[in-house]
Amino acid sequence: MTRVTGQSIKTFVSMLIMVVFNPLGNVLLREGMREIAVPTTWMAAGIATWGAQVLTSGTIWLGIACLLAYVFAEMVVLSWADYSFVQPVSASAYGVAAVLGHVMLGEEVSNLRWLGIGVIGLGVLMVVRTSSRTTETRRV
Repeated sequence: MTRVTGQSIKTFVSMLIMVVFNPLGNVLLREGMREIAVPTTWMAAGIATWGAQVLTSGTIWLGIACLLAYVFAEMVVLSWADYSFVQPVSASAYGVAAVLGHVMLGEEVSNLRWLGIGVIGLGVLMVVRTSSRTTETRRV
């Protein structure tokens, strides 16, 4: 039986933030951009109007905040877990992305995509069963 430590709990919580906030941020960006009309012209005035709409969208700013939380969590977890552990485990975000795309954006997810996400999930389960750190901690 694996012993649960404070470090493993911090790693789990940080990975959970990564897996949820990355696809959530992207879905919010997509939803925000869906609300904003595509520029009718690529002249300076049209692009400026479009840019102003982007910069004043609360949905887009919420998406950016989620993505910043994701990046912060990834930086933190990479400081105490191996990259060869973090990257494969973070692939579980593909499943979250499919669910959010279906629920929040009304996208259809085919059975083949669900199968692919299931295969990724099996890979994540195999990686999770290993130690999150196999190298010595370097002091700078």
